[in-house]
Amino acid sequence: MTDRAVEDLLRALAPQVLGVLVRRHGQFYACEDAVQEALLAAATQWPEQGLPEHPRSWLVTVATRRLTDEWRSERARRDREVAVAVREPAYAAVAPPADEEPPSGDDTLKLLFLCCHPALTVSAQVALTLRAVGGLSTAEIARAYLVPEATMSQRIRRAKQRIEAAGARFDMPSAADRDARLRAVLHVLYLVFNEGYTASSGAELHRAELTGEAIRLARELRRLLPDDGEVAGLLALMLLTDAHRAARTGPGGELVPLTEQDRTRWDRAGIAEGVALVTEALTWSAPGPYQVQAAIAAVHAEAPTAADTDWRQIVALYRLLARLAPNPMVTLNQAAAVAMVDGPRAGLALLAPLDADERTAGHHRLAAVRAHLLELAGDRDDARTAYLAAARATTSLPERHYLEVRAARLATDR
Repeated sequence: MTDRAVEDLLRALAPQVLGVLVRRHGQFYACEDAVQEALLAAATQWPEQGLPEHPRSWLVTVATRRLTDEWRSERARRDREVAVAVREPAYAAVAPPADEEPPSGDDTLKLLFLCCHPALTVSAQVALTLRAVGGLSTAEIARAYLVPEATMSQRIRRAKQRIEAAGARFDMPSAADRDARLRAVLHVLYLVFNEGYTASSGAELHRAELTGEAIRLARELRRLLPDDGEVAGLLALMLLTDAHRAARTGPGGELVPLTEQDRTRWDRAGIAEGVALVTEALTWSAPGPYQVQAAIAAVHAEAPTAADTDWRQIVALYRLLARLAPNPMVTLNQAAAVAMVDGPRAGLALLAPLDADERTAGHHRLAAVRAHLLELAGDRDDARTAYLAAARATTSLPERHYLEVRAARLATDR
């Protein structure tokens, strides 16, 4: 197998193997570390030695042996080994039969809920989900978020400690907690995708490892929860958004805004799948925020040219979204859409209250949208000032370059 094929297989198997170990032994902290060691061993050995006959059982066996070695090295090993022996037959710690415990979708879902435990911060939920469910190494996650590996390692370690301190169990949350926890799961996947699609810092606009992993996990969640409209909506939103990826940058990696993109480069297969998903979900499910965002993305995707965009429909959808999930970022996007229907001054009026909102005051996106609307209104000097303010506020180099170029063009045109 190629290295990429091995990597894809390991990421698919990671939550299955971790689920087996946690169900057998508890102790999420120790089991997760053991699984990561088994994944590393497989990534090293399989490309050279070939794929084992039963890859999942191979990983379970190696991870179990790592656990056993760890327990034997600790002072309390006897008590722990007795506890394990009571829960499992002796042979299970050595080499489980290949056909034992078939892959369980419930395990992956339980892991997603566990990684999004309310005791964790959002950043910890993201990191732990990518490692435990996504199968990414600490180094890979650290590179994706442009932080030192030691920093990410500490974040993941603290997350596991908090889960154990909270007494979290490897089980589905109660019916009363499930909806809230599912919202957290969807939010984490949404954040992972957004960070990959428009990196918040660094020289690259897009990080394919994050968008790809978010889409893969959203597909898995959709498979496990086919009757949830918001799960379908989130997957549709990711597919419709990611369909623009090839057209978002120019030859030198510079950002190309939506209205200027070559739409022949859009991924039509991804668009078709996304449109079908959100259309179907909206026929039988009450609309939720992710479905509405996917519907907005679908309107953009189905327009043959920027001039053909149905802005009135988009404005109506943003009004619905603002009722379902009031948020300053929703207002920001709504203002841009309103400007296309009622004129830039109407859009600027919607932006005014955001200056007093601590979530958006000083945010580069607020300055960038204001600059765009001021430019449409013909206020070149104010638009240039806003573009430069946005450029100073962003830590994304492609975005900064784009904003500075827009400002320079206004100065030249004048």
